Amino acid sequence: GDLEITAVSAHAYAFLADRYAVLACGASMGIGYGPVVVARAPRTLESLRGRRVAIPGPLTTAALLLRIECPECVPVEVMFDRIPAAVRAGEVEAGVIIHESQLTYRAEGLVKVLDFGELWQQRDGLPVPLGLDVVRRDLGPELMRAASEGFRASIRDAIDHEEEAIAYALRFGRGLDVPQGKRFVHMYVNDLTLDMGDVGRRALETLYARAVGAGLIPGTPALDIV
Repeated sequence: GDLEITAVSAHAYAFLADRYAVLACGASMGIGYGPVVVARAPRTLESLRGRRVAIPGPLTTAALLLRIECPECVPVEVMFDRIPAAVRAGEVEAGVIIHESQLTYRAEGLVKVLDFGELWQQRDGLPVPLGLDVVRRDLGPELMRAASEGFRASIRDAIDHEEEAIAYALRFGRGLDVPQGKRFVHMYVNDLTLDMGDVGRRALETLYARAVGAGLIPGTPALDIV
């Protein structure tokens, strides 16, 4: 709780809600896109029961989604940028990829088992909630609102000056070219990034209800959205 404002996974927030509220802006929600389960050859999610599946960290939303949908697999923590290589090498049967690998896994010789964003859109008509910006509750209502308004203004400015924003972001893009960088940004920077609104709240409520039902989080977190 030493950080006053930070970004966390939607999964991790379930363990922090007593100290932090959610900013209405800055969330990463995939509308038809999300973490992707990949393997060396075509297979089903059900075939991964009892099999080792790489995850990018135990408190990532990617790991939570996997455990909800395939509770009998064996999660194996691997650095997110090593997961494609671990799958190719046979260290694991499959892996849940995030970030740039979602655009490059086919070129790396892997195939899609399941895209969680596609699943949520088709099954639930909702975006899949992945990351959140949060603010510490003890700052008080006025400062919390000011933080939210400041973040929203910053995001809007980046959207209004996309070329400059993309050029800056690609400095951290781990090998993406400009078209790939734009595609990746457009996957997760959308209207819900400016304000998650009722749709974003429903997506989070759905995620937490499923996680509670599966016994994966201690309880339904308070969803105070500033």
